Amino acid sequence: MEKLRARLQFSFSTKVLLPVVTVMVLLLAVTVWVVNQRLTKEFQSEARQSLATADKVFRKSQDIRKNYLVSRYRNLRNEPRYRAVLQSGHMPTLRDEIRDLPDDQGVDVALFTLTSGERIVSAKPDPLRPIPVTEFETRCEMAVKRAMEDAENVDTILVGERLFDVVSIPARGADGTLIGVLTFGSELRAAEVEEFSLLNRSEIVLVAEGRIIASTVANQRPPEDFAQLFRECLANVKRSGTPERLKELLLNEQHYYCSAGTFTSLSGAGKLGYLLLSSYEQPLRALQTTQQMLLLVSGLGILFGTATVWFLVRKTTQPLRELRDSAEAVGKGDFSRRVEAASRDECGELAAVFNQMTENVKRSREQLESTVETLKSTQAQLVQSEKLSGIGEFVAGVAHELNNPLTTVMGFSELLGRSEGEPQHKRHLDMIHKSAIRCHKIVQSLLSFARRHQPERKLSSVNELVESAIDFLQYQLRTNNVEVVTRLEPTLPKAMVDPHQVQQVFLNLLNNARQAIEAHQPNGCIRISTETYGQLIRIVFQDNGPGISEANLSKVFDPFFTTKEVGKGTGLGLSLCYGIIKEHGGAITVRSRQGEGAAFEIVLPLVEQLAEPQEKIEPTVTRVSNEREGTGKKVLAIDDEDAILLMVRETLSEHGYEVHVAQDGESALRCLEQTSFDLVLCDWKMPGLNGEQIYERMRVSNPVLSERMIFFTGDVINEKAQRFLGERHKVCLSKPFSLVEFRAAIGQALAAG
Repeated sequence: MEKLRARLQFSFSTKVLLPVVTVMVLLLAVTVWVVNQRLTKEFQSEARQSLATADKVFRKSQDIRKNYLVSRYRNLRNEPRYRAVLQSGHMPTLRDEIRDLPDDQGVDVALFTLTSGERIVSAKPDPLRPIPVTEFETRCEMAVKRAMEDAENVDTILVGERLFDVVSIPARGADGTLIGVLTFGSELRAAEVEEFSLLNRSEIVLVAEGRIIASTVANQRPPEDFAQLFRECLANVKRSGTPERLKELLLNEQHYYCSAGTFTSLSGAGKLGYLLLSSYEQPLRALQTTQQMLLLVSGLGILFGTATVWFLVRKTTQPLRELRDSAEAVGKGDFSRRVEAASRDECGELAAVFNQMTENVKRSREQLESTVETLKSTQAQLVQSEKLSGIGEFVAGVAHELNNPLTTVMGFSELLGRSEGEPQHKRHLDMIHKSAIRCHKIVQSLLSFARRHQPERKLSSVNELVESAIDFLQYQLRTNNVEVVTRLEPTLPKAMVDPHQVQQVFLNLLNNARQAIEAHQPNGCIRISTETYGQLIRIVFQDNGPGISEANLSKVFDPFFTTKEVGKGTGLGLSLCYGIIKEHGGAITVRSRQGEGAAFEIVLPLVEQLAEPQEKIEPTVTRVSNEREGTGKKVLAIDDEDAILLMVRETLSEHGYEVHVAQDGESALRCLEQTSFDLVLCDWKMPGLNGEQIYERMRVSNPVLSERMIFFTGDVINEKAQRFLGERHKVCLSKPFSLVEFRAAIGQALAAG
């Protein structure tokens, strides 16, 4: 007994093998029991979830189909060809056009109902399954009636043994009166049902008024059984209030879960619907086979594991050789090598010390590499921030200088447009005015780039911003054969961002990818994905265009850097994107290889428990309609731009005002001492005394007139100036402004005084 105890105590092989084999046997027994319990429930749960998902997908596909039909045929009535025919009222021409509509528009039936009640109907010829047009007209009466009330609508109707999606759209004449109703019918075909069944791995049965319209179930039950099952499933939904209450049934010796839904119908009263069936019989049968295989594989694994452990234990007699090999590997930079401590003797202690030393060296090297990468990243960010700061100051100065001449151009074009002249000249003036407004928008974008304040943010859905950007560029993408594939996380949380700025970033990246693909190949693909990454939201835009060369990869975010031809790019797009994302506390990076496309990755932080920002309250102005409202009133205009003073004088003189002008603050104060004025117009930023200083002088010398003072500026209003204007309730017009806004502000100031 003592010898056996001594052998068991000092035998390393016994110490290792006994616990290993015991644990493996116990693990096998527990695994078999857990698998048997859990997999059965899991398969049933998956079948339920699959059916619920299929139901949602089917409903969504129907909604998408109907929305597509509405959007497709909504503008048909406004197309020149059909609008001319409809407005002419010529019946033979109308019949010819309606006869051709099914083939032209890809529908099965086209119906035009005049307000007089007369109908013109046309259906695609089908000798095997002709469409009963008379019954189609009868079934469409409800949809046509609602469209006669100027309400376009969609409906699902049963015609014979076929289901149709119907779109009814009112048509109006040139004078706006209702001419009639265009109705299009598109059949829900069996092929579409089979395609849905294959994609969602679910069987589907279309039921209408107790009849089976289409079914993907092989060897199905009699129609009466499906009709009864349809009613029972709908009764479950009504009792529970949710379609998650599924019904079980045995069909063709297989177990199914079944749910039911109804089509949106104006007159069907819930009689048009569908059954979805999902089988979990095959996974349950596979469970037994899996259990048998699990026992067999586990038994073989135990035998193989036991032999392997015994072999490894025998090999531990060579600890010094292993230590030598490991030391050599570490010396070459492989810090993953470790020496197994086979015992507690000197060799085991040496192995433990060696492993600890290797771990310390590895950790120190990782920390050093991380520090170097952090320094490189910080240096790059500092260089980029300095570049953006310099370009921001430059853009702010340029924008300020542009706003003053733009104000003059807009003002004088409006003045000339109101004068008598040739129509062609007026069109030219209108084009000048619109072009000035366009320049104004460009300047506003530049000023937005130059501003340093935090953007106005609110909780916004990043997925919706991505989709709206895609919709905005849908036409350009489609016409350039660029496919957009999205993988948007459905449960993506909202982020606290300025939606307009972030959407501008997405538009810029999408447009850049489109242009790169267009110049490289006849068609391409852009993949967009969103996901939650810890406390961040990650958005990736990836294209299969020509990619970015390694030499240009570090310059893509530099202001004014572009690889496009002269005149086709400013080089500010990605720089603006970089500034916007940085301002939101995020980061934007790019990775690419020449000829393999490019991928831009944006990360935005998640912000919790932040309230929506309050809307900024702007001073309101009242429009003035009296053309001689300024008779007997004196106005002093102060500005260092002669052209703006001339424009103000010309504009106000037309409406009876007596206008005096001053080009600086000192001459303006002297003029105020000599003449009594009803209103003062003052530029905010001028050489010498600025607008705020002139106002403070007037508060002392003429407090009543100081309350009737309007400011205008072409510069970026800083926070101090905004606080000053808000506390004193002063109107400040941003250059360039329209003459209507200008007169409205004057009318408000005079009325307040």
